[in-house]
Amino acid sequence: MINWIDVAGYSVGGAMLLMMTLGIVFSAFMPALDRWNRRYFITFFSMLLLSVAVLFADVVIYRFPNVTAVERILVFFEFLTVSVLMPMPTVLLLHWCGESIKTSVLFRCVEALWCAFFVLLIAVQFTDAFYYITPDNEFLRGPWFALLPLPMVAMMILNTVGIIRRRKKISKKYYIAILVYLLPMTAALFVYLFNYIAIFIVFGMALCALMMFSLILSDNMEQYMRQQREIANQRAGIMVLQMRPHFIYNTMTGIYYLCDQDPQKAKQVTLDFTTYLRKNFTAIASEDTIPFRDELEHTRAYLAVEQTQFEDVLFVSFDTPHTMFRVPPLTLQPIVENAVKHGMKSSSEPIHISVVTRQTEHSSEIIVEDDGPGFDPVDDNEPHIALNNIRHRLDLMCGGKLIISAREGGGTSVKVSIPTANP
Repeated sequence: MINWIDVAGYSVGGAMLLMMTLGIVFSAFMPALDRWNRRYFITFFSMLLLSVAVLFADVVIYRFPNVTAVERILVFFEFLTVSVLMPMPTVLLLHWCGESIKTSVLFRCVEALWCAFFVLLIAVQFTDAFYYITPDNEFLRGPWFALLPLPMVAMMILNTVGIIRRRKKISKKYYIAILVYLLPMTAALFVYLFNYIAIFIVFGMALCALMMFSLILSDNMEQYMRQQREIANQRAGIMVLQMRPHFIYNTMTGIYYLCDQDPQKAKQVTLDFTTYLRKNFTAIASEDTIPFRDELEHTRAYLAVEQTQFEDVLFVSFDTPHTMFRVPPLTLQPIVENAVKHGMKSSSEPIHISVVTRQTEHSSEIIVEDDGPGFDPVDDNEPHIALNNIRHRLDLMCGGKLIISAREGGGTSVKVSIPTANP
């Protein structure tokens, strides 16, 4: 006949062991967690895992009579491992608030309560007034049992008061996360004063810990993504600020000579160059995607300046009927600039560049092709760095992709794909 109590005990214990193991794994390998949080949660879940392991061993042992000494040791470590978890929210809270553990009154009070609990737990081993184990391995409460978990209840209350008083010092998500852990466990410990339900206490603690961790992890993920986006934007800004000096010099020199030879053309080149510079500086300040029309205008201004210098060798065609989508700033222009630089540097032959846009069922596509010398995927030069920068920003800012391939008939093809869902 199936003993459903045993089945439930083993199932709950196994589930908790798995949950805590996953907590340790996620804490160790999630890139969003900083070093302190990573070490804290690895320690926290390790202590929970130890507590669950002791409890699971107790679930196994209690079925065997005449092992009261082992049962008493396991009960001792159940209380001890659970109690060690009580000061840990205090440490986390003080870290969030930038307060020192050494000088914190809150931590000193929690520490004193834990020491009082530990002394009491040692004393309990020499009397049956708090609890005792029967010869058939049954745990029974003594008349003073409620005094034993009382310091743990006090620690949880102090932690709850501490977080409420410091709520303005931390983010709302952190505040909710730690309350999710503290409030249910404080209530459960109150019940524990009158009923020995260790397995439910630890199970509840494990669930609340995972909920707290998930909230904190989501907040860290958001911060991590913001940091990555900022890094990408900074890289874009650096790339813009590192405009080729010879490009600026040649442009200004060209305008200087055109002022005498063709004043009207000099005015147009000056206007195109001004548009190019304005778009570059706007891109530095931009933190979000921009309409493709703006990026296209930026690219046309750049090419207009370049074609003034390479009038007989640089030919560009545009087929861009689809422009109603958004892209990260500095997406199309650097791709075209790379095609021009790579083509002009590697060959004296004329270079033809085409820019095409099209709308598919699931995405908006930009295709830039040239008939230059081709693209070497193993060459770690400036064009590769620039294109990798674009690929990274596409992925972060709009879930887009950049694919480089050889063009049929020679040259290079670069395709940018932006998911249609991107507003």
